[in-house]
Amino acid sequence: MSILKRRLFQIVRAGLALLLGSGAVAAQEFEKNILTGGPTGTYIQIGRDISNLVDQCGQTLNVVESAGSLENFLGVRQRRATQFGIVQSDVLEYLKTYSASDQNIARAIAGVRIAFPLYNEEVHLLATRDIATPADLAGKRVAIGVQDSGTFLTASLFLDLLEVDAGELLTIGPDAAMAQLLAGEIDAFFYVAGAPTRLFSETEIDANRFHLVPVDDPLLEAVYLPSEIPAGTYAFQAEPVPVVAVKAVLMTYEYIPQRNAYHRASCTAVSDVSNLILNGFAELQASGHPKWQQVDLNDIPPGWDVSSCVNDGLVATYQPNCTRARPAMTSPESAANEAYRNRICAVIGC
Repeated sequence: MSILKRRLFQIVRAGLALLLGSGAVAAQEFEKNILTGGPTGTYIQIGRDISNLVDQCGQTLNVVESAGSLENFLGVRQRRATQFGIVQSDVLEYLKTYSASDQNIARAIAGVRIAFPLYNEEVHLLATRDIATPADLAGKRVAIGVQDSGTFLTASLFLDLLEVDAGELLTIGPDAAMAQLLAGEIDAFFYVAGAPTRLFSETEIDANRFHLVPVDDPLLEAVYLPSEIPAGTYAFQAEPVPVVAVKAVLMTYEYIPQRNAYHRASCTAVSDVSNLILNGFAELQASGHPKWQQVDLNDIPPGWDVSSCVNDGLVATYQPNCTRARPAMTSPESAANEAYRNRICAVIGC
């Protein structure tokens, strides 16, 4: 756990210098960004789906690649013109746990809010065939994701919980990890992503040499969500594989419209995008990434508040600031929309 604590403290106390972009506002349109993940992951595809929906309204939501969940969470808090970020739920719990004993972390998470719960992300552990269980990672060369990514945090917690002492931990991204595994330079790598993920679907993986390691440990299942990657999800995977999963969440910030013009414009942007997601939810499920079909809009992680700007956008009479006519979308009076609004009101007392 100490490696995670050290890394989190370094990021917070360094002032997030790498995340403080200029975020200049365009003359024609207020700038809006969503922090996602790497180019082959599920986050960036989900971000593009949302961006396409916003584009139908005549607005622009820039999809920004990132290291992953931890950078996204802190980017929403610190980076200008970055109203949204996709984050793993275990990152939320990790930050909340250590905020109680560290004021710097408490300040770093202040004002960060839930926009929407998303889908469950499976913990993929791809390894050579001699690694039959996670315990067999002892003494092996294992890639655990780049620092500041959700994979890095989850893999580190995973190994700590099982008390597995890997021989070498490499902090590299999934694309580099895949290349090194196929070349025989490492023995396994973790990748937390919603299945099916492009990296595993579009890479030729020899089923005789490599496999997804089954994870059915009671301790891990008590901490994470027991799940399964169905047979045939990937070409090299003929049988179903038990795994654990974490929930992905769309985060935003609690902008205060009375504070200044930037906060007012940001709050309006959050309200607009939230309204478009809710009323375009059926479209996202029909034509977006398959993971949209697993999204439960009522499954809000406990202990985190929903943004009031999001709540404003979910009012049945709210009209987003569209510059072009939108295609017909889900009725704002649908049962799903009403249920989600009621759930938010139960959480924030509206």
